[in-house]
Amino acid sequence: MVYSHVEPNNEKRMKLWQKSTEISIEVEKFTIGKDRELDLLLAQYDVWGSMAHAIMLHKIGLLTNDEKAAISKELREIHSTIENGTFTIEPHIEDVHSQIELLLTRKLGETGKRIHTGRSRNDQVLVDIKLFTRDAIREMVTHTHTLFYKLIQLSDQHKETLLPGYTHLQMAMPSSFGLWFGAYAESLADDLMVMQAAYKVVNRNPLGSGAGYGSSFPLDRELTSQLLGFNNPNFNVVYAQMSRGKSEKLVSTAMASIAATLGRMAMDICLYMNQNFGFISFPENLTTGSSIMPHKKNPDVFELIRAKCNKLQALPNELTLIMANLPSGYHRDMQLIKESFFPAISELNSCLTIMNYMLGFIEVKTGILDDPKYKYLYSVEAVNALVLEGVPFREAYRIVGKDITNENFERPEIDLLKAHTHTGSIGNLANDKIVALFESIIVGFEFGKADEAISQLMK
Repeated sequence: MVYSHVEPNNEKRMKLWQKSTEISIEVEKFTIGKDRELDLLLAQYDVWGSMAHAIMLHKIGLLTNDEKAAISKELREIHSTIENGTFTIEPHIEDVHSQIELLLTRKLGETGKRIHTGRSRNDQVLVDIKLFTRDAIREMVTHTHTLFYKLIQLSDQHKETLLPGYTHLQMAMPSSFGLWFGAYAESLADDLMVMQAAYKVVNRNPLGSGAGYGSSFPLDRELTSQLLGFNNPNFNVVYAQMSRGKSEKLVSTAMASIAATLGRMAMDICLYMNQNFGFISFPENLTTGSSIMPHKKNPDVFELIRAKCNKLQALPNELTLIMANLPSGYHRDMQLIKESFFPAISELNSCLTIMNYMLGFIEVKTGILDDPKYKYLYSVEAVNALVLEGVPFREAYRIVGKDITNENFERPEIDLLKAHTHTGSIGNLANDKIVALFESIIVGFEFGKADEAISQLMK
C-alpha cells in the first residue's frame, strides 16, 4: 500500500473537477453559494455512500483487500468526527464530497484517491441527498405520529362535548370536539399516505449512474442498493440524474399536505379563541399580550404556525420553478433546491412539535350549545324527526323552514350522541378505524429495512 503526504499548498482551492486552470475567486464564491454550510447536513450520508461504493469496488476487483480495509477504517474515523460534532469543511474546500475525499487522500495517499473510481460528483451528491431525505422523512413522520396520537387522545377525551359546526362561516349543524380533533387526526393519516408515496420514490439508489450516463466499469448497482437499504436502483442512469429535484419536489408536496392540515387547524384555533366564539382557551403563559391593551391574550403561536405553513405550501411551486424547462442531464440550477428544501424540513418539524406542545394545554368549554343563539343548529334534526313520522323530506324541509321564518322554531329535544350512530358521526367517531388506518400507513414505510442496512454497513 502506498501512503503519501499531500502538501497544504497543493490543496488550496483545489476542486474535484479542477485541472490546470485556477478558477476566478468571484466565480467560485458565486457558484459555491451556501453549499459548504448546507453540506454539513450531508456529511454522514456521504460517508455511508462512500463506504458502500468502496465495498462494491472491492467486489468487482478495483480495490485490493488492503485498500478496501484502509478506506473503510478511515471512513469510520471520519464518521466518528461527524457524530461527535468536530467534522468541518475547511475554508478552501468547496463541498463535503471534496472534504471527505481530501481527508482520505491525506491519510491514505494514492489509495484515498481511488474512492472516486466509477463515481461522479453528480451521483455522489444525489445519493447523499436521497439518504438525507430518507432520514428527514422518518423524522417528519415521527413528529406527525406524536401529534396524531395527541389529537386522538383529545378526541376521545372530549367526545361528548358539543361544538357548533359551520359552513360558509355560518352556523350549520351540531358537531363535537370529538369530531373536530378526530378530523385533524384523520387528515394527518392522509397526509402520510402522500409522504409514503414520496418515500418510495426517494428510496431508490442513483449511485453508479455517474454523471448520468453510466460507466464502462462493471459497477454492481444492486449491491450498493442493498448495502444502503434502498428498495432498488434507479435503473436507467439518465433517469437517475433526472430524479434530482423531482424527489425533493414530491417530498415537498407531502410536506405541504401536512402543513395545510396544521395551518387549517391553527386558523380554527385562532377563531375559537376569539371572544365572540369562546370555545377554547390556553393558559396565559402560552399567549402574548399587547403593549397598550392590558386585556389581550393573543394566539401568536398559532398565527405563526398558520403563516409558516402557508409558506411551506409554496415550496412545491418554488421547486417547480427552479426545475422548469430544464432538459435531461445535470444542471447547476439544482444546487439551489437545497437552500429551500433543507430549511423547510426543520420548519415543518418545529410546527409539528409546537402544535403538539400547545394542545397539551388546551382548555375546552362545555355547555356551548346551551346558549339559545345556537338553536337553529338543530333545524336538520327537526326535519329528520318529521321524516321519521312519515312526512316526505322536501315537505318536512318546507315546514321547518317556515317555522324559522316565522320565528316559531323550537329546538327539538334530542340526544345527539345516541341519535348519530353511523360511522364517523358524533355518536360513533370511528377513532379505532382511524388509528388502524394510520398504523397501516406507518408500517408501510418499512423504516426498519434501511436502519438494518446502515447498521450492518457501518458496524
